[in-house]
Amino acid sequence: MDVYFSADVETDGPIPGPFSMLSFAIVFAGTYDGREFKRADTHEKRVYHELKPISSQYEQEALDVNGLDRQRLLLEGEDPKEALTKAANWIREIAGEGSPVLVAYPLSFDWTWLYWYFVNYCEQGSPFDYSKCYDIKTALSVKTGMPIAQSGRSSVPSHLRSHRLHTHHAIDDAIEQAEIFANLFEWEPPHGRDKPQT
Repeated sequence: MDVYFSADVETDGPIPGPFSMLSFAIVFAGTYDGREFKRADTHEKRVYHELKPISSQYEQEALDVNGLDRQRLLLEGEDPKEALTKAANWIREIAGEGSPVLVAYPLSFDWTWLYWYFVNYCEQGSPFDYSKCYDIKTALSVKTGMPIAQSGRSSVPSHLRSHRLHTHHAIDDAIEQAEIFANLFEWEPPHGRDKPQT
């Protein structure tokens, strides 16, 4: 059984290593056994961590977007090893005998950061192995028939959107994403494909 976890990260630059992940949230989003999808009843099952930066480099533009205080995190942020190990243990506990699957929108950004951090800072490595992931952007493209280039968050049809605001706070955005994911997973477009409804 797949056990889905919606994840969002906030960073101070474009790639891990030279730059730092400043916060991340992971939210239980649902399960799928190959026949039945069950969305999460609530989004209370979640973890959130703010991390100590790992390098001196940063891009002010990234900080302006997420509003995190990098200087505060240098003093008060969690050690990445402790935070990533706690998160991995929590994911495995929630998943039980199921297979944890990372869900993100777009997957390429959040996966890159979380996989790199799990591999570098968690003794057990990534709870999502090296490829257990689900890209909402690709799923939207397949179900609507839109090209990938036109399948960004702003193109989500109104009946699939979350009612939550996209705030660039990791918890808010991970929950918003979990709702879009579940709406999209459950949706059966007429005649196989449907164009966005604005």
